[in-house]
Amino acid sequence: MGIDCDSLVREVVRDESLTRGLGDEEARMLVEWVVDWTELLAEASRSDDDARVLVGRLRRRGRAIGRFVQMWCDDGVADRRGATQLAASERFTWPLPDSEVEPPDLMQHILTWENQHPTD
Repeated sequence: MGIDCDSLVREVVRDESLTRGLGDEEARMLVEWVVDWTELLAEASRSDDDARVLVGRLRRRGRAIGRFVQMWCDDGVADRRGATQLAASERFTWPLPDSEVEPPDLMQHILTWENQHPTD
């Protein structure tokens, strides 16, 4: 059936909390990923309410992914511990990096994993 997703996409693009603390490249990747999934979810939804609920969950997951990348890539062991706790509390299933990694590379790895292993 599908619904019109323009308003949902506008909300995603305007959601500053989605990209807060990220560099331009990883922020762009994250927004594009959320927008792509928003369009898919809207198309598959039976109603506007269904779409809004699903996209709300997606946006929350996107914010958590962005926060993880930011925390993991900041200098300091405490930030990595916090990122690990965040990953556990959000039940992220992708493997944690085993070494230092650049934020865009980490974001790409995570989003690729998320696309290959969708939740719910």
